[in-house]
Amino acid sequence: MRVVIAGAGNVGRSIAAELVEKGHEILLIDRDPRAIKSDTLPQAEWLLADACELSSLEEAGIDTCDVAIAATGDDKANLVISLLCKTEFGVPRTVGRVNHPKNEWLFNEVWGVDVSVSTPRLMSALVEEAVTVGDLVRLMTFHEGESSLVEMTLPTSSPVAGTRIGDQTWPGDAVLVAIIRDGRTQAPDPDGSLEAGDELLFVTAQVDERELADVLSPREGGVVDASLAAPARMTQGL
Repeated sequence: MRVVIAGAGNVGRSIAAELVEKGHEILLIDRDPRAIKSDTLPQAEWLLADACELSSLEEAGIDTCDVAIAATGDDKANLVISLLCKTEFGVPRTVGRVNHPKNEWLFNEVWGVDVSVSTPRLMSALVEEAVTVGDLVRLMTFHEGESSLVEMTLPTSSPVAGTRIGDQTWPGDAVLVAIIRDGRTQAPDPDGSLEAGDELLFVTAQVDERELADVLSPREGGVVDASLAAPARMTQGL
């Protein structure tokens, strides 16, 4: 897979290093000469250019990329880059980094952003996930907000604790995708059992979250949105 990353700072380089290790073809773009550190990641391509300019994106061959990641420290730049990649070059998948939580509501399909990643929201999600037992925590949203990655630490009072995984029928189209037990991640085994203290990760439609919470923890369970916290209703922008 060919991936272009606009923004070769610490975040961009870290993403690039992970993707290179997984065998992907990476191009890093930055307009600051100080950010071009090709010796730190010689397996990647590097381009000194302004990714907000059409000519720079043409030079980079953006139309041949499968994914474009706008990872600069400037939300305005990330929106412009995402919009150009999506509308002018037809990049199939765009990912936009959100630096300021007040700007989250802008990072959507209108600006060409398929997936937005907000570091403050991810950090709050990790806090919620770490301290909340018996609540369903929304960690991330997919597909324009219709589906979510959610987590619950199963309380001892849960009616599904001690039951066989294969015997469970989850609400709607909810899918149990992983179980974290004793610090180790494992795939759900239909012949295995659910245990109190398990961290369960589901992909589910948001309309089914409340019912899923009731199945897992009917007396305690709530739904905590630790992902986007209603950014679309925010009125402050860039």
